Amino acid sequence: MDIPVSKVPRIWFKKFANKNHQGHIALCSPVDFVNIEEEVARLFESGKTPLLLALDNISDVRNFGAILRSAEAFGVDMVIIPGKGSAAINADAVKTSAGAIFNLKIGRVNSLRNSLNSLKMSGLQIVCASERGQKAHHMIDWNLPSVLVMGSEEKGVSPDIIKIADQISSIQMIGKTCSLNVSVATGIFLSEILQNREA
Repeated sequence: MDIPVSKVPRIWFKKFANKNHQGHIALCSPVDFVNIEEEVARLFESGKTPLLLALDNISDVRNFGAILRSAEAFGVDMVIIPGKGSAAINADAVKTSAGAIFNLKIGRVNSLRNSLNSLKMSGLQIVCASERGQKAHHMIDWNLPSVLVMGSEEKGVSPDIIKIADQISSIQMIGKTCSLNVSVATGIFLSEILQNREA
């Protein structure tokens, strides 16, 4: 089992001053993580066209929770998060997801890039959302097995992940605002995918 480990400054332990922690703290997730390869194989075997959502450095817990809420509502089969750099799965995440987090399959990986490469070799198209994308979100063939990759609001999808993408897609906008909150953008993408697949 891959358990992410982080070294933190000594001052971080002050909040546990009344506990005998001896410099080590274990934080447990309220959800059980799934094995990504096994879950994708199960989806293919059941005749489904997998739709996965990968979150690249989404660190704001409220955005994370809102994204999970949309993911469950629009039928995402599995959400993939990196072990480091992702928002904590805590009470705030549960609250902002409106409990949707408990109805989702979530996979946690050490390297998001390596995981996406593996999924690409397994026949899934990798679609990265970016405001600089040349292909509008409604022009993507979402009937293919797909992984939608959403990046942080500050940096977007990491350059090393952009390099392996099959498609880089954007949302068409006509206003003066040049970008959207990542949870809103995720909802728009997922709504389009659902409509595309049901057409």
